Amino acid sequence: MYVIRIWDLPTRLFHWLLVLCVGGLIATGTVGGVWMEWHLRLGYAVLTLLLFRLLWGFLGGRWSRFASFIYSPRSLMDYLRGQAPLEHTAGHTPLGALSVFALLLALATQVGTGLMSDDEIATFGPLARFVSGDTVLAATGFHKDIGQYLVIGLVALHLLAIVWYRAVRRQSLTKPMVLGNKHLFSPVAPSSDGLWDRIMAAALLGVCAVFVGWLVSVGYAF
Repeated sequence: MYVIRIWDLPTRLFHWLLVLCVGGLIATGTVGGVWMEWHLRLGYAVLTLLLFRLLWGFLGGRWSRFASFIYSPRSLMDYLRGQAPLEHTAGHTPLGALSVFALLLALATQVGTGLMSDDEIATFGPLARFVSGDTVLAATGFHKDIGQYLVIGLVALHLLAIVWYRAVRRQSLTKPMVLGNKHLFSPVAPSSDGLWDRIMAAALLGVCAVFVGWLVSVGYAF
C-alpha cells in the first residue's frame, strides 16, 4: 500500500472554504432581509475562490490541474464498466470530474447573475447598473429560481455520492480532502505541495481578492 499526496493544501482549503460559503449563501438567501448583506459578501468570496480555482487548475498540484481530470467519453465508459486505470481513479474519477465541472459552472453562473441582479427592494449587484433592464430582470429571475435550485441539487448529488462511496465501496472521499493523502495499491505521481506551492497559491488568492474588490468598488462607485 502506497501513501500518495493527492490533494495539495491550497486545493483542500479551497474546497472547505467553498463548502462554508455555499452553505452560507443558501442560508442567507433563504432567510433574506438583513442577511442579504452577508449574502452579497459570501457571493464575492465565492467569486474570489472560483477565480483562484481557475488559475490553480493550471498551476496547482498534479491532481488539482484540469488536465488530470478532463476525460474522454471512452474513459467515462471504461470507468462505469469498472475498467478504469489507476490514473483515472487516484484523483477525480471520470464521473466525479463531471460533477466537479458541473458544480463549478453552476456556481460561476449563479455568482455572475447575482452580480447583475436587483430585488427592487434594497439589494442589488454591483454590475446591475451597467446592463440593460431586461438583462437585470433575466439575471434576477434565473438567480432566484433556476440557479439556486440547480446549485442545491448539485450539492445534494455531491453529498449522496460521498455517502454512496462510503456505504457501498467502503471508501472515504472526505478524509483525503482533509489530510491530502490517499492509500493506493500502486504508486502514481504525487501532487507538489511544498512551501513554494503554498506561497504561490496565497499570492494568487490575493490577486483574485484584489480583483473582486476592485470589481465591486467600480459597481458601487456611482
